[in-house]
Amino acid sequence: MPVALPDALLELLRKPSPCFVATLMADGSPQLTETWVTTDGEHVVLNIVGGMQKERNLRRDPRIAVNVADPDDVARFFEVRGRVVSMTSEGGKEGIDELSQKYLGIPYPYFSGNPDETRLVVTIEADKVNTPMRG
Repeated sequence: MPVALPDALLELLRKPSPCFVATLMADGSPQLTETWVTTDGEHVVLNIVGGMQKERNLRRDPRIAVNVADPDDVARFFEVRGRVVSMTSEGGKEGIDELSQKYLGIPYPYFSGNPDETRLVVTIEADKVNTPMRG
């Protein structure tokens, strides 16, 4: 059953917040990567390079976990467990430029060296949202 993203998480998703993404390999082991993140106001939204391991994992198994940390206080973070409800190249190139402006303040520099790489917009619906307990 989908859950709504809390306002405090939406606030972090709109900032250049560190984001760590866990997907599942074919053998069930986790694959963890760091990425840029945003929101459409209802979902967590990623922009990934097509053809890479993360895409292969998500096409096989749409379950995903995402941790989003406050860039001003990394001890404050949200864990989102959910599933991918959409993965499309539509808007991918524009989306990565928007994320690059948010995170770097410049147009996307194509770290791969390939300006023709396929960019995929990944939309995640949350099934559970956790926040850490401060001890």
